[in-house]
Amino acid sequence: MGDLKAALARIDAANAADPNSEDGRPAALLYGERMSAELARLFPDAPDVLEIAARGQHVERWMLPRSAYPEGKAGYLDWRREQGRRHAARVAGIMAEAGYGPEAQDRVGVLLRKEGIKRDAEVQALEDVICFVFLRFYFADFAAKHAEEDVLGIVAKTARKMSAAGRARVLAEFDLPPALAAAVQGAEA
Repeated sequence: MGDLKAALARIDAANAADPNSEDGRPAALLYGERMSAELARLFPDAPDVLEIAARGQHVERWMLPRSAYPEGKAGYLDWRREQGRRHAARVAGIMAEAGYGPEAQDRVGVLLRKEGIKRDAEVQALEDVICFVFLRFYFADFAAKHAEEDVLGIVAKTARKMSAAGRARVLAEFDLPPALAAAVQGAEA
């Protein structure tokens, strides 16, 4: 078994180099902390690999800007896939430095690449945490910059990625306007 505290500290050190800031702090570092806090709240008994995946979800994301890929959906999806691959490789290396073996390193890659969403409980837990972090910390700014119909579409897509339990918890915890609540309720499992 590896050293969880060492792995998280190494991820934090990598993310502390983010040149982008939010609330006066490196944005990636703050995002990782938010991911860990939501994971602890939603899944308090999460195993080390899930804790590490949550903290490393966007490790060094700024190093591959979205602008490096073509505009449009295809370019966006290619960028996201490459980010998942890069994050998985970087976090696996950090885990090796912290004493985790190849099996744990491979497993974190599965989580970060979202392999088995809707079929793998840990991948789904990570996705639910990602969606909660988005809704809790980033959604308001996003919604302010986009048309209402686009916002409804994003909420519906976000809700479809979540588990049924995650969607129910969103409806219980967030005071969503009726149209957004309906988009969450209407999402298929």
